[in-house]
Parts: sequence; C-alpha cells; structure tokens
Amino acid sequence: VQLQASGGGLGQAGGSLRLSCAASGFDFSDYGMGWFRQDPGQAREFVAGVTWSGGSTYYADSVKGRFTISRDNAKMTVKLQMNSLKPEDTAVYYCAAQKGMVTKYASDYDYWGQGTLVTVSS
Repeated sequence: VQLQASGGGLGQAGGSLRLSCAASGFDFSDYGMGWFRQDPGQAREFVAGVTWSGGSTYYADSVKGRFTISRDNAKMTVKLQMNSLKPEDTAVYYCAAQKGMVTKYASDYDYWGQGTLVTVSS
C-alpha cells in the first residue's frame, strides 16, 4: 500500500496550490479519502474528505469555500485544490484512506501518505 502526496511548496497569501495523492496497492474505489494537516506539536487536523464515489465531500470550517477535494478512481488519485491561501494554512498535509466511509477522525483512517509541506507567506 502506498499513498504518495505531492504538490506542496511555498505559496503566497491569497494564492493557490494544488496537492495530489497517488494511491496504489489497495482497492482505491472502496475507500473514502481524506486530507489532514499538522503543525509541529499539534494534533493532526481534518481538512477535507471525499466518499468512495466522489459523490459527497466534507470540509473543515476553516477551509470551506477555499479548498476543493476531488478524486479520480480510474487514475487512483485524490487532489486538494487550495485557493485564497492564508498563512495559517501552513502545515504538513497528509492524504489518508479509510475503508468504506469518510470521517474527520485521524484514528479512523487505515492508510497514510508521507506528507507534503505547505508554507504560505504573508
């Protein structure tokens, strides 16, 4: 099983970044997918989630209206489009897979990627 996140880097406040996560080694279309983020010394925070079909999406209040999660089951990828970036969006972002459903609790997820750092300058 592998979740390979990419697309992090340095962004400016008000700008955009797009994260991608490529999955392999499991039945991707059977899993809900989520993006989490984590600051040093802080708990991992739910950012966005998408159901196995892509039919439903969920967002943390802090990113609602700015971030968009999407998935492509044929390509086994999930993306996070981040617009109107804020300095407080700075964190390491992780993609994660959960069998059958999507929740906001990190402990519910079965597989995790390695994380990609997003830094937003003011």
